Amino acid sequence: MRNRFDEQLYELNKKIIEMGAMCEDAISKVATSLSKGDVALAKNVIHDGSMIDQMEREIESRCMKLLLHQQPVARDLRLISAALKIITDMERIGDQAEDIAEIVVCLQGQTMDCMKLVDEMAYETTKMVQRSVDAYVKKDVKLAEEVLAQDDIVDDYFSKIKHDIISMIAEKSADGELALDFLMITKYFERIGDHATNIAEWVIYSVTGTHKEG
Repeated sequence: MRNRFDEQLYELNKKIIEMGAMCEDAISKVATSLSKGDVALAKNVIHDGSMIDQMEREIESRCMKLLLHQQPVARDLRLISAALKIITDMERIGDQAEDIAEIVVCLQGQTMDCMKLVDEMAYETTKMVQRSVDAYVKKDVKLAEEVLAQDDIVDDYFSKIKHDIISMIAEKSADGELALDFLMITKYFERIGDHATNIAEWVIYSVTGTHKEG
């Protein structure tokens, strides 16, 4: 019975890693589409979003079956509960990557003076997602803690860009709609960073049994 349970846990882990790779791909593509004004790539992110949603439902079903049909011990329960939390954050990363992609499509290559900062923020956020998934794969508490620390960097970028955009709107009100689009993009990146932080916190919990708030 235990061997069968361990096999199912192994398969569950593989599926979460696969979903994590999808999220990494989505955030990487949307950051590139924004930087290059690549509408076709942004549309690709939107098209692939349903695959992440489907993967979340499949993993959630696997978790429920493990809880209902097996007799997990305390550590197993910790792993499964962390898995359920992690896939929720992964699904939201996918959703927010789609939200950014939809704005990129509407922008049709338009940029703003703060574009360099936005690109830098996108890069740091992408690194957070990649590291949080990597921390889960490796069960690496140290790497997860690095993700928690990196959230401050992304938050600082958001504050700086928001300040710049507010100044731009005050100076050139005609560009107000474009400025708000970029403000929304950076807010979505900031939220993605928060979800990567949540994943890192649940990785730490799954390994140590302690839930560390970022």
